[in-house]
Amino acid sequence: MINSFFEELSTEIHNGVTERGHPFRFITMATVGNETVARLRTVVLREVRDDLGLTIYTDGRTEKMKHIADNNQVSFLLYHPEKMLQIKVEGTAQIITNKDRLNTTWQNIQPNSRKDYITQISPGSSIKNPDHVEYIENENYFTIIDIITSKIEYLKLQRPNHIRALFTKIDDKWNGKFLVP
Repeated sequence: MINSFFEELSTEIHNGVTERGHPFRFITMATVGNETVARLRTVVLREVRDDLGLTIYTDGRTEKMKHIADNNQVSFLLYHPEKMLQIKVEGTAQIITNKDRLNTTWQNIQPNSRKDYITQISPGSSIKNPDHVEYIENENYFTIIDIITSKIEYLKLQRPNHIRALFTKIDDKWNGKFLVP
């Protein structure tokens, strides 16, 4: 019975990349770094691997990169409002250094979207006017982050009973158990 919930969450996470307008396309990422407060931000889910590993892109100068350098344990929150389905994902962030993969992925990014990775100064820097952001042409700060997923928590809000389950990966196999909602 628990396998059907795992199949549902797997399908929905994959749909976040493949279905236009799916609510799992934009997800909330949490990092901690060496601070005592978690930092949250919305990221775009770019890839989902068969083992439910996730991939996101970022500018290599962002605060999240500093946090990952200090503590590579990250978590994500995905919420589907129509299905009343919440998925929490925990895992280990790996910054990709493979030049071939970075270059191939960069070439497949739409030219207008490349602007997100070629600002003159780093994201989060103070500026006087948002219309005057300067861009560089000959280099980029495009970074791929792969998440090695280790835990996924499923919560379906429904009546008469909410359903909550925790799935943990052990030796490349997902094991599930129900939790009190």
